Amino acid sequence: MDQQPFEIDLHSEFLRADLFLSMGRPDEAARILQPVVDAAPENEAALEALARAYFGSAQLARAEAALTRLVALAPAHGWARRALARTLERQSRHAEAVPHHRMADALGAG
Repeated sequence: MDQQPFEIDLHSEFLRADLFLSMGRPDEAARILQPVVDAAPENEAALEALARAYFGSAQLARAEAALTRLVALAPAHGWARRALARTLERQSRHAEAVPHHRMADALGAG
């Protein structure tokens, strides 16, 4: 199958974004990951990485949106629950964070 010049290789882009996350460049990772998530909206790994990138670059509303989607896709994803709770806390929405912390605790998330 021939790849058109404008098509992105989702896996390669995911790996490239992961490298930027590892290098402490969450803003660049988010820029790379958004088209990946747009192309594969059910991909939990890409959505988690995008949420990490948004959280790491203090784009809290975007992190909340990505984490809310991830929790909807994978309700038993303990890390997503904990990260959503922390994102809400960083926005001074402590009461909204409580049920997500409780669920994360029940799921054994650190």
